[in-house]
Amino acid sequence: MHTMWKGTISFGLVNIPVKMHAATENKDVKLRQLHKECKSPVKYEKVCPVCEREIENDEIVKAYEYAKNKFVVLDEEDLEALKKEQEDRAVEIVDFVKLDEIDPIYFEKSYYLSPNEGGGKAYSLLRSALKDTGKIGVAKMMIRSKEQLAVIRVYENVLVAETIHFPDEVRNVQDVPNVPEEAKIGEKELETAKMLIEQLTAEFDPEKYKDEYRTALLDLIEDKKNNEETTTPAPADKPVPDNVTNLMDALQASLDRAKKDKPKPRQPKRKTKTVAKKKKATS
Repeated sequence: MHTMWKGTISFGLVNIPVKMHAATENKDVKLRQLHKECKSPVKYEKVCPVCEREIENDEIVKAYEYAKNKFVVLDEEDLEALKKEQEDRAVEIVDFVKLDEIDPIYFEKSYYLSPNEGGGKAYSLLRSALKDTGKIGVAKMMIRSKEQLAVIRVYENVLVAETIHFPDEVRNVQDVPNVPEEAKIGEKELETAKMLIEQLTAEFDPEKYKDEYRTALLDLIEDKKNNEETTTPAPADKPVPDNVTNLMDALQASLDRAKKDKPKPRQPKRKTKTVAKKKKATS
């Protein structure tokens, strides 16, 4: 299992070196977007609307938009120093609480924790203490340049870090529109609803729940593959011009246009012999 973070979890004077691993994975079926006409994958380029050209990653800086079109530019060195300062701190458990005191709306993502070198005994100590007391630890930690509030708990026989939202990240329920006030409900209706709930009550078994849409989508894709309903984009007929070629083309086009638009020099009129003889006879 891939290690995505190494650090130390501490409670009191006990320090536990641990490794962190993702406990869940996204199994969404990712679909690409193709050009309908030629079935080529669509490209998404980073283009500056002012300079009117594609830009490279090393030309991009990060900034915070504090008002419309007003930015504070943040240097990469400043961000790295801030990130290093936070990551060097141990993950300290600051409180122990009961799991049922935290509403599920706060929970975000789960990570397995395994002991790092020399941390086996301390790991087992915390695991046993949490099991016996029925408590979970509340801690702060840095994950991917973001400070996270987390709870440390036991899942089966493994310590789990469960990131949770900060209070200001959970929106106020008072802002939810069109929520009805307590309505007067008939006793018979309420009893019928309770009976229905009792009839559908079962012990939670995660294995019985399947992503039926994902399964059907994968079956559809497999059927199309087996029936050879596939496509391969055709190679481009001509190479994509680079900036130098574009510049030369533009210069040549400008030169050709200048030649075409330039007025031709006027030629002097040549006198014919007949005209000369007439002038001589007149004189």
